[in-house]
Amino acid sequence: MTTTDADTTGRTAAAAADHSSQPENDPRGTTRTVTDTAETSPAHGVHGYAQQKDAHLKRLRRIEGQIRGLQRMLEEDVYCIDILTQVSASTKGLQSFGLQLLEEHLRHCVADAAVKGPEAIDAKVQEATKAIERMLRS
Repeated sequence: MTTTDADTTGRTAAAAADHSSQPENDPRGTTRTVTDTAETSPAHGVHGYAQQKDAHLKRLRRIEGQIRGLQRMLEEDVYCIDILTQVSASTKGLQSFGLQLLEEHLRHCVADAAVKGPEAIDAKVQEATKAIERMLRS
């Protein structure tokens, strides 16, 4: 599930074009520094998921529907175990989406770095490793 940190922070396109390090708050409330460079934020349309974008959007809409279903279940006072079953299904859907996106990142971005040389490969492998670590913590 690897969009760049800049993609998930909701920054404007103008802010994303600024290639300086900027402190930002992550969803857990801690501050971190995000550095936008051409290597961490490739130009629009060159991401590994570009060819599957429509399928990914369809999948995310389905997951979004599951989350809305959870809200309705709470509003309707549905039995706890039934809600937990839906939470599990939603979580598995997001994990599966994340793994697919990670695979596409490895096939596209890491493979592209292989052409650029050992330093680029190391940077992309480290980036992917950190993404995997984040996925495993969730």
